[in-house]
Amino acid sequence: MQIQTSEHDGVAVLSLAGDAMGGPDGSVLHEELRTLRASGQKDIVVDLEGVERMNSSGLGMLIGALTIVRNAGGDLRLANVHERVTQLLTVTKLLGVFSIHDSVADAAAAFSA
Repeated sequence: MQIQTSEHDGVAVLSLAGDAMGGPDGSVLHEELRTLRASGQKDIVVDLEGVERMNSSGLGMLIGALTIVRNAGGDLRLANVHERVTQLLTVTKLLGVFSIHDSVADAAAAFSA
């Protein structure tokens, strides 16, 4: 999995690409979040447009990311979630835990609302 960091309307955007299967990818994601937190960035959008498959470890990676961000006083939103990932969130009853948006722009705007 690859992670690219950008910014949209003052909100950090982490764009993930590839299969989200946890393991070393989770460590890379969490380190990127710690770097953003150290730079003062608290609001994060995770763009999942490039992620079509995710397993329970990948889901754990997202839950860990949410915890890191919320413990720092911020919040995390998901954008561009594929149907397969939505199904995984539904089956695991975690759909309501995450704030999910159709686009990065919508997710970033939700921080201002």
